[in-house]
Amino acid sequence: MTRKPFIAVNAHEVLQRHGLDSMDALWALQLEAVDAPNTGRGGWSSVHRLELEDANGTLQPFYLKRQDNHCTRTLHKPFGEPTFAREFRAIQQYAREGIPALEAAFFAERRVEGRAQAVLLTRALDDYAPLDEWFERWWQLAAADIRMLILSAAALVRALHNADRIHNCLYPKHVFLKLHTDGAGARFIDLEKTRRALFGERDRVRDLETLHRRSEVPSRTQRLRFVLAYLGRTRVDAQARDLIARVLQRSAGKGPRP
Repeated sequence: MTRKPFIAVNAHEVLQRHGLDSMDALWALQLEAVDAPNTGRGGWSSVHRLELEDANGTLQPFYLKRQDNHCTRTLHKPFGEPTFAREFRAIQQYAREGIPALEAAFFAERRVEGRAQAVLLTRALDDYAPLDEWFERWWQLAAADIRMLILSAAALVRALHNADRIHNCLYPKHVFLKLHTDGAGARFIDLEKTRRALFGERDRVRDLETLHRRSEVPSRTQRLRFVLAYLGRTRVDAQARDLIARVLQRSAGKGPRP
């Protein structure tokens, strides 16, 4: 049984134009995966790039994510549900709360012979690059660009935490940034594990520590600039010192990055 799919208003025309406005059609597409399929959780999950020409002759890039019986169990879903269903709900929640993130173009799920299947189509963020890729050319960037990227990333995480949510997997590869003439833009991806900050400050510190530990390139001064921007401060005060101490204390207990 297939439920009525979600189709974004700005994607309906191009999907319909190519006969891809149904789960059956997207499921049947033969595409090369961008990386090896994930075969955990008793099923499989794959990601493919899809480019569709619109009525103006412009290519619209997407990422097509499909999974079969690749489920997670929660208190609300004790029998499990596709992880992409969780991510789709999170994408919608982020949009409602004004937290910049990837955009969903299509989502549908169904059960086939007892197996849970899901399709999630998201718009490609081709104008952006993940923070870990920015780190690879950190030393080639102008000081003003580095500052802008730091401020943009800090504002993004602050917007998330101000909405009383945590990413819960805040690696640099999940923070997408772009530079343009008016400054920088930022968006989150990979929202499968995001949740409410049930434990308040402890959860927020957990997010920040993950990003700190996984970001090996920035200097101490640049990390301090991130913290001050995140807190909306211009200089170090008691709150900034306390936050830095909490993050470093948690990081010390984690040991080196695996």
